[in-house]
Amino acid sequence: MKTAWEKELLTPIDKLFFTLVGILASLILTFLYYWGLRIDSSLYSFVINTRSEPVYYWIYLLLTSGSVVLFGINIALLVFRVRKYGFPRFTRHAGTGLGTLIGFIASACPVCGSLLLSAIGISAGLAAFPLQGLELKALSLILFAIPLWFNIMDIRKYDCGDASCPKPKKVTLGVNGVPWVLVLLVFTMIVVGSFWEMLITDPILTGVAYGNSLKKLSSDNSIKIAGNTDMSELYTETVKKVLPESGFQSKINLGDSVIRLAENGVIDRDKFETLYEKRGGLPKEFKTVFDKSADSPMLLTQENAGFYLNFLWPLGLSNYMSTNKDSPVNSDNLFKFASTGGWNLGMEKNGGAYFNKFEIVPLTSEQEALVTEVAKNTYRPCCNNSSFFQDCNHGSAMLGLLQLGASQGLTEEELYREALAFNSFWFPQNYIQTALLFKINNNMDWEDVNPKEIMSYKYSAVSPWSNNVAKVISKIPNLLPKQEGGAGCGV
Repeated sequence: MKTAWEKELLTPIDKLFFTLVGILASLILTFLYYWGLRIDSSLYSFVINTRSEPVYYWIYLLLTSGSVVLFGINIALLVFRVRKYGFPRFTRHAGTGLGTLIGFIASACPVCGSLLLSAIGISAGLAAFPLQGLELKALSLILFAIPLWFNIMDIRKYDCGDASCPKPKKVTLGVNGVPWVLVLLVFTMIVVGSFWEMLITDPILTGVAYGNSLKKLSSDNSIKIAGNTDMSELYTETVKKVLPESGFQSKINLGDSVIRLAENGVIDRDKFETLYEKRGGLPKEFKTVFDKSADSPMLLTQENAGFYLNFLWPLGLSNYMSTNKDSPVNSDNLFKFASTGGWNLGMEKNGGAYFNKFEIVPLTSEQEALVTEVAKNTYRPCCNNSSFFQDCNHGSAMLGLLQLGASQGLTEEELYREALAFNSFWFPQNYIQTALLFKINNNMDWEDVNPKEIMSYKYSAVSPWSNNVAKVISKIPNLLPKQEGGAGCGV
């Protein structure tokens, strides 16, 4: 028996119309996925935090792509079915109604799932599932496949033989098809344009641009470069200022914080040392950190920045501050953030058990107020949240650094300077580009910038940084070498 598609001769305009319906639906779903991700993260952050497990990464992408394609096909078939038989009826032939209902659920499920992951941080959201979010994607694919089957079955039953079935209608659009096709084309271009405007600022896309030399310098008047400027020399000198070869001499020391963290079970010494034995062992400056107070100020280098990150992370997570009662982390999702669920080097399985629990570094009310104020105004390039919203390891580590600094008498200005230095070593690619921007636009050396300004939302949160820094810098030819790697949010 011929299907409805075969029985009714569709004109090229009809075929184009239904094709555009499917394409537009898929584009809209893709846009919603990405918009949800960008609420609190970026595609760059997702790739960086999942690239270490290629099997998971590719399965996630395939499931997402499959859902997008099936959604577009479903919508195209649904429009065809509505034109052929009218809207579904929940009567004797409930298959159509059920298929449509499942279709609506399927379209809502992955979008809401993406919003959920974004709302609590992409790394944290994925960590909340046993299979790190693959369950949600697999469910989405299944929910899209079910209505597809129902839609195909319903379309084939174009003549059921009794009065309860709707009388088939003419599907072809005729002369009315051209205006509808034009409308769909306009909407498609609007969606593509909106998606591109959002995507162009994502660090992962600007990163692709780093490896390509643009044919000519942007005409943007805000970019002022002397005609004889050696780009490679400018980049090299900037790197030396942002990441000094001798390191950054901090005014802050770890003191006995690591010892007290171990005593309270926040750090399990055996787990910690076993992890680093697999990575070549702890550097010599950390050999006695569990046994005696580390009273020498930290010397931060490219080699030890990651070690300090993992010592400061549990400190910021567990150290008590009365203001933490107002922290966004202190919620029903406490155990689902990357900073909590991701900390697995303590006695407890989930670091959320230690949140704001111990006075590892006692603070006076004045010191606590200072830490809170600075934390609320310092950001990091892996998301759009302040250090006070310590939803990832970098947020917790920064909070721990500020707590140590305030307890040791540092001023507000000194805390911002320390915060900028540590963020620069944790996110070197971001701050090298920011330093280049200030040198090119303002002829200002890195040591002369205002650390409070650089640590603000405008220059350190991922979305505005992408717009205010990466988008501008990427227009300058031959300035940046191809970049690889980045900061992840795990131990």
